Amino acid sequence: MHHRAPAPSRRTLLTVTAAAAAAAVTGVTAPVAHANDDRRLQRIIDRMSLEEKVGQLFVMRVYGHSATAPDQADIDANLAEIGVRTAAELVERYHVGGVIYFSWAHNTRDPQQIAALSNGIQRAALAQPTPVPVLISTDQEHGIVCRVGKPATLLPGAMALGAGGSHADARKAAQIAGEELAAVGIRQNYAPVADVNVNPANPVIGVRSFGSDPQAVAGLVAAQVKGYQRAGVAATSKHFPGHGDTAVDSHYGLPTITHTREQWAELDAPPFRSAIAAGIDSIMTAHIVVPALDPSEDPATLSRPILTGILREQLGYDGVVVTDSLGMEGVRTKYGDERVPVLALKAGVDQLLNPPRLDVAWNAVLKAVKDGELTEARLDESILRILRLKAKLGLFRQAYATRAGVDRVIGTDAHLAHADRIAEATTTLLLNEDGFLPLSPASHRSVLVVGADPASPSGTTGPPTTTLATALTELGFTATAVSTGITPTAAKIEEAVAAAAGKDVVLVGTYNVSATSPQRTLVARLVATGVPVVTIAIRNPYDVARLGGQRAALAAYSWTDVELRAAVRVLAGRARPRGRLPVPVQNADDPTKVLYPVGYGLSYAR
Repeated sequence: MHHRAPAPSRRTLLTVTAAAAAAAVTGVTAPVAHANDDRRLQRIIDRMSLEEKVGQLFVMRVYGHSATAPDQADIDANLAEIGVRTAAELVERYHVGGVIYFSWAHNTRDPQQIAALSNGIQRAALAQPTPVPVLISTDQEHGIVCRVGKPATLLPGAMALGAGGSHADARKAAQIAGEELAAVGIRQNYAPVADVNVNPANPVIGVRSFGSDPQAVAGLVAAQVKGYQRAGVAATSKHFPGHGDTAVDSHYGLPTITHTREQWAELDAPPFRSAIAAGIDSIMTAHIVVPALDPSEDPATLSRPILTGILREQLGYDGVVVTDSLGMEGVRTKYGDERVPVLALKAGVDQLLNPPRLDVAWNAVLKAVKDGELTEARLDESILRILRLKAKLGLFRQAYATRAGVDRVIGTDAHLAHADRIAEATTTLLLNEDGFLPLSPASHRSVLVVGADPASPSGTTGPPTTTLATALTELGFTATAVSTGITPTAAKIEEAVAAAAGKDVVLVGTYNVSATSPQRTLVARLVATGVPVVTIAIRNPYDVARLGGQRAALAAYSWTDVELRAAVRVLAGRARPRGRLPVPVQNADDPTKVLYPVGYGLSYAR
């Protein structure tokens, strides 16, 4: 029987040692102070009920823009999926230690609303019998994965930063992103991606990776870790032990990585080692099987040899380990939803992220402790790591965001100018026949923009064809846009061909062109009109290998406004192309042949 100890005093809960306060600024915790602080945190843990302890381990989604008064549709979704009406009820019933924000869960409408939601969640947490602030997280990788949109500053994603190659820019981008997240109460960011994208067919990582060179990725990961943590946000390297060489998306299946242990050490491990050396606060697991690291073929999220044997013992990591979403198919293929959280804790995980059914997962952990499969001491070990992180971030001192802080930090002119400058250094020029670029309004005033218009990563930008046309018009061109889509129909292709008549140039935004993609037909038909064609890859840079006849080709690595506008400035000669490929582009028909190697990128003649 677990008896609740007397509630701790506010002084106990809200006091953080000077060393912990310094750690929030410097990112370094002195061992002596660490022990001193641990004693304070342990006293909080000792006062928790078993139910509160179990709750601290979970990071859960919740629908709604408000912690107490969400829209009725969000109340209905919460009741159906979680059995509570609101975020405040989620905290009250399950004592969750973390909440994750998603745009599709309607958590991220605008900065002041996000800050108010964060504050409502914290008020609910600090009203608990054992008041402990919640660690609020999100996936704000930038580029193609972005939950908080305009008016927040949107920055280039990982592969774009890889093309820029500047550690200073990568660090600055993370610091800006971190400052803006912290201002709205989001204090754990599931970035940077530490996966090394050595497989061009990777369906889930791609441009979310800094590149294919382990050492280059390692340097950029360390830079971003320092940037985020300098801003008071816990960075999270993902997806351990490395999701870069897979042809299966772990959202929908269970990928197997066939690297030997030696290959893993050479290709996948360096960015994680680098993150740990940089003082990374949390590391996210991958739902992948790596037989060379664990012959049982359990997904890494549930693998004690991988998480404890390699990550904790071999790499010496003692920070927070968070699972990737437990709702993803990759972690659910082998065991039932009630076994997954228990096995993850036994493997060495601290935070259990977003289970499909919280009641099932929460009760399974509770039962495992009561049945003796998990000890309470094992829970305490993870809770101490989580509370250490909350203390380091200063949440025990100040859990709340402020309206003034939001106004002072979000989307400032200085941040936006930095984003434009950083993006400009990432645009990569791959092909420029006879010096066709840069374009001038004097010689190529009339521009048709066609191509793919994928949905905005944050719901606040685009569509890409319109963004490109607007940016060209602002630079003195006369540009019109025709959205032809990712899989253009015959009718759309005819519309684009007709619209090209009389134009001086056609700009085509391409999106992950495959061998059978009708985007190839679109480009071929436009080339056949005789109007010069320029292509711009708005996601993976491999498109150029499947297209022919264009006069010039650029890679932008994402379709967010900041990257597209930068590409247009390069196109028009307002900026020179400085990006260099962070991945090789192979011949589409013979992958053993490299068309454009790592480090390739053209410049304009001065």
